[in-house]
Amino acid sequence: MISISNLTVAYGGFTLLDGISFHISESDKIGLVGKNGAGKSTIMKLICGEQNPTSGHIDKPAHVQIGYLPQIMEHHKGVTVMEETMTAFEAMARLEEELDAINRELAERTDYESPAYAALIDRLGEINDVLALEKAEPPRVQAEKVLLGLGFRDSDFDRPTETFSQGWNMRIELAKILLSRPDVLLLDEPTNHLDIESIEWLEDYLKAYRGSLMLVSHDRRFLDNVTNRTIEVLLGHVHDYKVPYSQYVLLREERMAQQTAAYENQQRMIEKTEDFIARFRYKPTKSNQVQSRIKALEKLDRIEVDETDNATLTVKFPPAPRSGDVVFKATDLEVGYPQKVVFSHADIEIKRGEKVALIGRNGEGKTTLMRVIMGQLAPFAGQAKVGHNVHIGYFAQNQEDVLDKNETVFSTLDRIAVGEIRTRLRDILAQFLFRGQDIDKRVSILSGGERARLGMARLMLQPYNLLALDEPTNHMDIKSKDILKQALKAYDGTLIVVSHDRAFLDGLVDKLYEFRDGRVKEFLGSVQDFLDSRRLETLQELERRFQPVEKPAEVKTESAAKQEYHQRKFVSKEERKLRNRVDFLEKEIGKLESQMKEIESVLAAPGPSDDIMELTRSYLESKRDLDAKTEEWENIMLQLDD
Repeated sequence: MISISNLTVAYGGFTLLDGISFHISESDKIGLVGKNGAGKSTIMKLICGEQNPTSGHIDKPAHVQIGYLPQIMEHHKGVTVMEETMTAFEAMARLEEELDAINRELAERTDYESPAYAALIDRLGEINDVLALEKAEPPRVQAEKVLLGLGFRDSDFDRPTETFSQGWNMRIELAKILLSRPDVLLLDEPTNHLDIESIEWLEDYLKAYRGSLMLVSHDRRFLDNVTNRTIEVLLGHVHDYKVPYSQYVLLREERMAQQTAAYENQQRMIEKTEDFIARFRYKPTKSNQVQSRIKALEKLDRIEVDETDNATLTVKFPPAPRSGDVVFKATDLEVGYPQKVVFSHADIEIKRGEKVALIGRNGEGKTTLMRVIMGQLAPFAGQAKVGHNVHIGYFAQNQEDVLDKNETVFSTLDRIAVGEIRTRLRDILAQFLFRGQDIDKRVSILSGGERARLGMARLMLQPYNLLALDEPTNHMDIKSKDILKQALKAYDGTLIVVSHDRAFLDGLVDKLYEFRDGRVKEFLGSVQDFLDSRRLETLQELERRFQPVEKPAEVKTESAAKQEYHQRKFVSKEERKLRNRVDFLEKEIGKLESQMKEIESVLAAPGPSDDIMELTRSYLESKRDLDAKTEEWENIMLQLDD
């Protein structure tokens, strides 16, 4: 479908991508992995045409539609969530225009046996199949399902887009891309602003998606569940593995081990050969053997070990001073802002040494609670108290709001460091991959990942006994997240962490507080236990939202009997409407089948006056209409059977 051939991207004297080549086939679901700055986002921009390569080329058919979700984007204002989402169906109108254009061209052509004519017929069939699929369900219903899956509520649909955060506007863009059903999806960090339930919904959607997918993500489990192929971007080159992420990690280790072993064996053989040549070069009796070995070395195909980027974080938090037994306690807590109460009646208790996750939809109050713990926000009601001798190290979700853009990497730490620790600032920065000239970079030019690492480095400056981390892994690559997770597991203080990253939380925390619908609920157990308990409820909620007919409840009381009577009356009315619709559809299906048989008989033996192109167009339109009506008939019959 799409071929990338010998592609190079260079900036001045720096080569980001060096002659890379690979192919994207239909139904490929590719995880694009590598360190931050390796060139993953650049590859996506090249494929969708937003950036041009220095050399090389990309071949893709003109009719292939690409849906691209970048990390950073402009959002439309002055429209509602639903109005903006419905623009996804503009592509359907363009397909209908293309269909009309093909029909006009077919009507004018007479080269019925030519490959070009056959290609037009094939494209005509493709478009009709797509339109039949698109029109199988009303666009508004499709939009509602996707928006609900991505975490919106019914009440959000008519809100202006500018009243939502950047993360929620990203969800709108993602909804539009999914609804447009492109041939190829390019998604750059789609889970960064999604909560756990929305990530699970997106996983299921992408697993069932019929087109090609290229995905950049630092969520190991998401990659494993969605992709079937992994392309690694490393030091300007790509390495292609036909397996999901976790299998790629194992295969990569095996490949590197085999390559290293083969290289070392060859080096030993070369050393012995060169030693033989040096010892016997000037002995006449060995001259033939010497010359033979010299020629053998010249012809030898020398093994090279692939370059690797082994720079990693080396995080180790300072020992935590002892705090009181209760680190934070809230009783009947109500918190919010002047225009809105975010949650109320919350009882929360976090004890010394506990590792606790705050989870739930964005906007439900996780960051708000962090602000209460930090003393940045006073509650409306109830009590919130930090325990005795608690010293908090806080990592904010938006580091750009915390870090001074005019400071350098080094001065950011130097400005707040006190005492002996100031002599070790360069070592601390090196642990977070700031080495050499990197420490003189201004904060304003750092990437999101670099700012996250700098924010984490600040937590090394003094021994905290409570770490409050709000989305610490956003923008971190998988290896960095694994290292941070192990450091937090080894940390002997108390941890409160906000995260949507299941792989990061799993095995790290043993207690969760779920923020949902204005309430806070404690859950004891692992993240996987929580997900297992919530999955059925979530699916049932979505099913109930679109269930057309509900069965009446059992009669128990007089009032219940009245309620059941009205419900039965309603159901009977709905059932009559459905059965009338079935009768209508069956008549229409019969008519369409008769029309198609008549057209087939004419096409089998066309006369001089028969317009073959018009007949073909009519046949395809009838087929599309027949498929849609048949599918509607099947859906209604399933409802009546229930």
